[in-house]
Amino acid sequence: MEEWVTELGLFVARLAILALVIGLALALIARLRNDDGSRLRLRLEALNDRYEYRRRRLALAASEPGARKRMLKAFRRDDKARGRRERQASPTKNQTVWVLDFHGDIRASGTGRLAEEISAVLASAEDGDEVVLRLESAGGLVHAYGLAAAQMDRLREAGLTTTVCVDKVAASGGYLMACAADRLQAAPFAVVGSIGVVAQLPNLHRLLKRHDVDVELLTAGEYKRTLTVFGENTPEGRDKFQSDLDNTHRLFKSHVAERRPTLDIEAVATGEIWYGRDALSRGLVDSLGTSESYLVSRMDEARVISVRLEPRRSMGERLGMAVSFGVERSVDRLLERLDAGRWEKR
Repeated sequence: MEEWVTELGLFVARLAILALVIGLALALIARLRNDDGSRLRLRLEALNDRYEYRRRRLALAASEPGARKRMLKAFRRDDKARGRRERQASPTKNQTVWVLDFHGDIRASGTGRLAEEISAVLASAEDGDEVVLRLESAGGLVHAYGLAAAQMDRLREAGLTTTVCVDKVAASGGYLMACAADRLQAAPFAVVGSIGVVAQLPNLHRLLKRHDVDVELLTAGEYKRTLTVFGENTPEGRDKFQSDLDNTHRLFKSHVAERRPTLDIEAVATGEIWYGRDALSRGLVDSLGTSESYLVSRMDEARVISVRLEPRRSMGERLGMAVSFGVERSVDRLLERLDAGRWEKR
C-alpha cells in the first residue's frame, strides 16, 4: 500500500512539473505573438431563452417515449408562432431587464468593470427598462465603495428603474451601494446593514522603546498624521482620528437617509447587522426573496438579458487553466484516496 501511494505521488509530481513547463511555454509563445488576451469583451445572455431551453429539456425527459415526437413538434409550432407574433408586433419595444453582477472585495476592485457595464447599459437602455444588480459584498475601504455607490447613482440619474437583489450579504460598503436602488430585495437569511465605520492599527512604540529603538516622525501640518504604528500616539491624535471616523459615519448616514427617506437612520446606523427578515421589519430592505425568483417573475413580462464584461483569454491561458484544473483534480483524488486509506483494514 505504501509503495503504491509513493509511486502515485511521484506520478502526480511529474505531471505537475510537466503542466507547469507547458503552461510557461504557451504563455511565452502568446506573449511573443502579442496575443491581446487582456481586453474585455461584452458577453450578453438572454436568460428567457436559457430558462425556456431547460424547461423543454426537463419536459422531454419526464415525458413518455412515445410522446416526445409530439412534444418536439409542439415546440416547433410554438417557436414559429412566437416568431410571427414578434414580426407582426408594433414597433414599440418591449421592456428589457438588464442584469448586472457585483461581487465586492475589501478594495471593491470590481468597480471599474461595473462602471463600464453601466455605461454600456445606459447607451442602449430605453424608457421603461429596468436594471437589476445582483450584489454580494461585506464592504471595505470607504473611498472604494463610495466610488462604487456613485456608479449606482448614475442609473438613478438616468431615470432607469433599479433593483438590487442580495442573496448573501450587503453590509457596510455593500449596503452603501445597495441603498442607491429604487427597490432592495434580500433573501430571508441575507446579511444586511452594518451602517458604521471601523479602523484599527497596531502600535509598537512600547516594544521599540523597551529595546532602545527610537522612531522619528516628521510632519508638516498639525494633523498630517494622527495615529502611527511605530511612534507614540497622543491624546490629541486619538481625538482627531475619532473625529474623522465620526465624520465618515455622518456622511454614510446622510447617504443612506437621502436614498431611503422612510428609514429611521439613527435607529439602524449602529454598526449592527440584521438578517433579511429583521432587515425588512426595520425598513432596510423592501421585500424578501432571492434574485433567482425575482428574475424568473420578470421573465413573464420582459426580456431579461445578463450583461457582463469578461477578459478575452488567449489560447495559452485557456490551455493553462485546463491543465491547472486537471492537476488540481488529480491532487484532490490523491488526498481523498489517502484519507480513505486510513479506514482500510490491514
